[in-house]
Amino acid sequence: MLNSLSELSRKVIAPAKEFISTENVEKTAELSKSFMELAKTLQEQGKSLGFLMGLVKESKPLLDILCSAEAQVISAGLPFVPFAIALIKFYREKNKSEPTLEDCVVIISQAAYLESFAQVLANNKDVLGRWSSDANSNQVLDKALKKLDDFELTDEITNSVIASFSQSSLAERFNKVLVAKLELVGLSQGEAEEFTKLVARDTQKYFLKALALAGDSVQSLAKLYENGGSKEIKKYWSIKKYLKEQIDPKPKERVFNEAFTYSDIYVKVHARKVDDNGKIDEEFQTFSLENWVKSIILDKDPNAQGKVIFIQGGPGRGKSIFCRMFADLVRRDLYRRWIPILIRLRDIVNFQQSLKETLRSRLEKYHFALKDEWLIDDDIQFLFILDGFDELRIERSNDSSVKKFIRQVGDFQEDYAEKHRVIITGRAMALHGIEYLPPNLERVEIAEMTPELQNEWFDNWRRQFPTDKTTEFQQFLQNAQSCPNQVKELAKEPLLLYMLTAMHRDDKLDISKFEQATSTEAKILVYEQALNWVLTIQRSDRRHPDLNKELTGQNPEALRRILAEAAVCVVQSGGESASMEMVKSRLEQDDEAKELITKAEEQLGKEALKTALGAFYIKSDDSGGVEFFHKSFSEFLCAERLKQSIEDWTQLGRGGKTFNVNEKELCEEIYDLLGYGGLTPEIIEYLMALLRTSGEFKPQEILQRLNKFYLDWCQGEFIDLHEETTLPQGKARNLEKQAGINLGQRQVDIFTGLNVMILLLELHRYAQTQDELKDNIVFYPCGKRDSDNFDNQRLLRIIGYSYSVTVSTFLETVGYFLSRANLSGANLSGANLSGANLSGANLSGANLSGANLSGANLSGANLSGADLSGTGEYARFLCGADLRRADFSQANLSGADLSNANLSHANLSHANLSRSVLAFANLHCANFSHANLCDVNFYGAGFDSTNLTNIVWDENTTWASVQGLETAVNVPQALLE
Repeated sequence: MLNSLSELSRKVIAPAKEFISTENVEKTAELSKSFMELAKTLQEQGKSLGFLMGLVKESKPLLDILCSAEAQVISAGLPFVPFAIALIKFYREKNKSEPTLEDCVVIISQAAYLESFAQVLANNKDVLGRWSSDANSNQVLDKALKKLDDFELTDEITNSVIASFSQSSLAERFNKVLVAKLELVGLSQGEAEEFTKLVARDTQKYFLKALALAGDSVQSLAKLYENGGSKEIKKYWSIKKYLKEQIDPKPKERVFNEAFTYSDIYVKVHARKVDDNGKIDEEFQTFSLENWVKSIILDKDPNAQGKVIFIQGGPGRGKSIFCRMFADLVRRDLYRRWIPILIRLRDIVNFQQSLKETLRSRLEKYHFALKDEWLIDDDIQFLFILDGFDELRIERSNDSSVKKFIRQVGDFQEDYAEKHRVIITGRAMALHGIEYLPPNLERVEIAEMTPELQNEWFDNWRRQFPTDKTTEFQQFLQNAQSCPNQVKELAKEPLLLYMLTAMHRDDKLDISKFEQATSTEAKILVYEQALNWVLTIQRSDRRHPDLNKELTGQNPEALRRILAEAAVCVVQSGGESASMEMVKSRLEQDDEAKELITKAEEQLGKEALKTALGAFYIKSDDSGGVEFFHKSFSEFLCAERLKQSIEDWTQLGRGGKTFNVNEKELCEEIYDLLGYGGLTPEIIEYLMALLRTSGEFKPQEILQRLNKFYLDWCQGEFIDLHEETTLPQGKARNLEKQAGINLGQRQVDIFTGLNVMILLLELHRYAQTQDELKDNIVFYPCGKRDSDNFDNQRLLRIIGYSYSVTVSTFLETVGYFLSRANLSGANLSGANLSGANLSGANLSGANLSGANLSGANLSGANLSGADLSGTGEYARFLCGADLRRADFSQANLSGADLSNANLSHANLSHANLSRSVLAFANLHCANFSHANLCDVNFYGAGFDSTNLTNIVWDENTTWASVQGLETAVNVPQALLE
């Protein structure tokens, strides 16, 4: 008699043995005949089940039918699924109890698979013809059936079968049986696998057919079908699939090309609070970032729930590693509360109308995100971890939707405050120049590693390399006398700590070079030594063990140039990766590099270059291109490439009268190197540090050459040429062909000019720090005042020209680099300079009436005689500006809104401040001698009131009709009297 199926449901084979057995059936062929007879009887008798009463003893699995040599059993269109339902009903009637869901799934999955196979086979006459002519089994097939017989069915596997049969482990076992049989009848392994994939994929519809056929007669299936249970199971199964594929592997990825993983070496980072102005809040001590984020996302306070967590940090501080480690922590420890979704923002192809749709576009292959209501499920809370906002901005600097994206994030968090949370990361500069940042950003910055964290990191390293060298280097870094301060500072950043320690491990670190270096120079020394390290270290590749030796042994300098061009390609492509075609194209004029690549490919195959680059902190990306392991490497190498060109552009030819690179070639190379997006502060920082220590750097000559290009560009000399292919057009075509970057020639022209302007501004700023250069090297964006070359509207036209890309292109590209710029007498009336860094800039006599200077940094700027008057909507555009130590002497600030501005130590003598608003401003030690303060509004309240500590005024200062002094803070008694 039948035993209880619930006791046997752990075996896939068990229910089949119970249901389709006869006393005398022992051979597969006999089983097939018996099944054919039973199936026909079922067709004839319908719901009459009495004929099944004798099937109670020895059995074989239903899938044994696949081993039958009789094709008619498979192709006769027999009702496999109805037969399975009949067996289930028979069990219920026989045992007077309902079979479990697992029992039902076991039976109908086999029947559905057979029915799918029958349909596929019927459409493939060749395979059908072979089926009856071959042996029934062999050793491989018997082994596959034996494994199927031993396979244990769990609740999770049952759910995965219901959710998506083709992706389940049960389907894998079925497929192995079928592949073995198909190979037995003459199909190749590839043909058999493709055939089997189709069978498994179509099984789902027959499985659903079984649910419908079961109706009310089988309760476990009926409830599943009527209550949408299969959809629920599919949803949860797809979530588990996502976590298994996208979250679980992240900590297990190897660190660069090392043998250990991120989880082996990772230590929890610390962070510091950042205030609303983007400044580090010094009042707060550092704290565990992991613990802080956990406390925030678990906080029930509605105010906390509405906050977007923005984690900022410089390159190499560990933002991305924190994201992957924290996502896995949530998967393991907080899964009952949150589902972590980790998205690299640069992987977003197209922005949608809402963040909801943009997120779904990155999750479209997972069932849980397909329905419109995926974010309002009562039982699911998502933690969205969006990594790399700075990369998104660099890559899409000409895409206005990027600016909207951060505001969409803020709106999304407000809309779903009680359900989901958002974490976003990026460098601090990622938010620079964006007007109207979401007010609900909760910002923190990853802090430098403390000695305690360094010790923990070395403990992890020692587990990988348990040698005395590890301990020696750890002690050296912490020795106040022997270790240079610069090295100590570098070792506080995880990426650089790894590089220093790894180079020391391999005897490639020269500490003596760090003694007199600045912080940036010290970082460059690490990268330079690291580059030499990876160019000479012999890392073996299992397919090509002599590959690196072949390449580095022949010409390491050529390989260095290959890496530099790869970096330029990556930077111009706007992220971390670039196509191999683009890399090779940029090396067309480098005969040594081309020869190196050719030799390598002749000896080691077409993939030689890509494989070799893998040893040098470069890896292959999903599209077959190259991708730097860390953004810092590409930025440093790109800066090195720019340095080389800048030196070449000032090399004199024979006779010393003309340059080696003539005017035409110079312009071509400028468009080639700079005709993309925008130079980042990091690249410029590396570049200027490299130039300062270069014996070939000629600042006066390069400024003259670049300034001539700049003036020609301002006149439209390059884009307005009547030629078949202009320089900007040629560069645009190359970017499209080589990298798939869709920049028009106008955009290329704009970015080229803005990048040249950045270089000129940096050369100017550098020269102003050198006594021997500051009078000879000066860059005037509008020309020198009172000279024939002066054009007070030149910069205004440049800003307007850049508007044709986006209205913020100039600010996002150049705004950060305007510090100490000489804009004396410039007409910038109505210009948008919000958030610009104009600290120390010379704006004397400039027309800034109606200009948008909200959030701008004007600390130390010379605004004497400038017109900053504002009326109507423009009056607010100085509010919140950083105006510390700024010189406003004789400036016209009539009607300006300076509320919340920092005017501490500012010189406002003789300034016209009539009708201006100074509410909540910081006027500590400000000088108002001879200023006109008629009708000024000082209103403020509480601790945020206007600060008048040590304010300076005299008998000529006009105070008529001043409002709000009674609420100001620290008002001198003499002023009150």
